[in-house]
Amino acid sequence: MSPGTPARATPRAEPKRLTGGVTFAEDPARAAPEARIIWGAALDPAILPVRAEPADPEDPDAVCLAPLAPWLTVVVGADGREHAVISDGRHHLRLDVEAGRLSHEEAVVLEYTLRGIGSAEPRLVTLRRLLGVCRQRRFIGTLFAPDPRVPRLVATLQVADALADGASHREIGTALFGADAMARHWNGRSDALRSRIRRLVREACASAAGGYRQLLRRASK
Repeated sequence: MSPGTPARATPRAEPKRLTGGVTFAEDPARAAPEARIIWGAALDPAILPVRAEPADPEDPDAVCLAPLAPWLTVVVGADGREHAVISDGRHHLRLDVEAGRLSHEEAVVLEYTLRGIGSAEPRLVTLRRLLGVCRQRRFIGTLFAPDPRVPRLVATLQVADALADGASHREIGTALFGADAMARHWNGRSDALRSRIRRLVREACASAAGGYRQLLRRASK
């Protein structure tokens, strides 16, 4: 969903009801920039727990929800509590509403739940990002450091898709590194290229078997 298209995001709309074990499962056919996946707290340690109280929009501590509507998606868990993601497709931050609600409110004051040392660090990052969005009405790029793992993760995803389609290791190598590289190195003295492809295949299989659940936990460290 792009900013300015608040049909799914508006906090005054009826929240989605959750089903199943995940907090919120997006339609797998939806393009990644449009997806609003809401992972559960067991998988995403950067989720910021909050308590929301209705507030006067003029209160300097209040979060006015209408300006956030283009980026805000709210869903409701089996326990009746709200879960929210604020995302423009490239950046995202997650809130779990432990008390109160965001939906059907014009403005709220948020109380943030932080404890400990290690567990507080990823939540503090989310809080800084949330403050930036609320104050600047945009996602501040300097608060979202590029993840150096992305190229490797993209390659792993490509390999997983290729394996699902029945591709051979050589076909995977040709798609990733090009026919010229494969012609030069596939049967050469060095086994480096074959080893690289085998590692990607192992990572793809491990990720497809459930290893993807650790991605957010590792990213928060």
